[in-house]
Amino acid sequence: MDVTLHLAQDPEADALLGRSPLAALIGMLLDQQIPMEWAFKGPATIARRMGTDDLDAHEIVAFEPETFARLLSDKPAVHRYPGSMAKRIQQLCQYLVEHYAGDPEALWRDVGSGRELLERLQGLPGFGKQKAQIFLALLGKQLGVRPEGWREAAGSYGDPGSFRSVADITGPDSLAQVRAYKQETKAAAKAAKPAKG
Repeated sequence: MDVTLHLAQDPEADALLGRSPLAALIGMLLDQQIPMEWAFKGPATIARRMGTDDLDAHEIVAFEPETFARLLSDKPAVHRYPGSMAKRIQQLCQYLVEHYAGDPEALWRDVGSGRELLERLQGLPGFGKQKAQIFLALLGKQLGVRPEGWREAAGSYGDPGSFRSVADITGPDSLAQVRAYKQETKAAAKAAKPAKG
């Protein structure tokens, strides 16, 4: 895997995301309750604090949980909730070690269909259906991982020409479009809620 991504809007962080499947998975895991760019800068920050230029599931699992949590908590923190996210990252890496010998690309290397890949992604700790569909769309749209039926399995996130998620971010303009879409969706959901009375 060696592509140019623009999810963090930071050359060093994006370079890591483009060459490291584990970095991309961790960035996706971190992408909740914080701005997208902050989430996808996280893997590069973790790698730098580990003193490496890549991430390895075995190395992350080997950390004492308290030490790894401190690594994410140091200023500036990797996430708004660094302790709980450190635990989730270690759980994700432990799962990859146990099920895929620590090789995240094995998730999709031999996959037979988009549906099967979606099921594998949903099996990851911290990946619900929506997060799994967004990551599947990212794999298909930007990373060239396109098993049969991948667009259908990714749901609306797989739609060509849409600006719904990180799968559609290729630069500052598309980032702005995705952000606008998310704000519209949030406003519509808020408007649809019955007023408390």
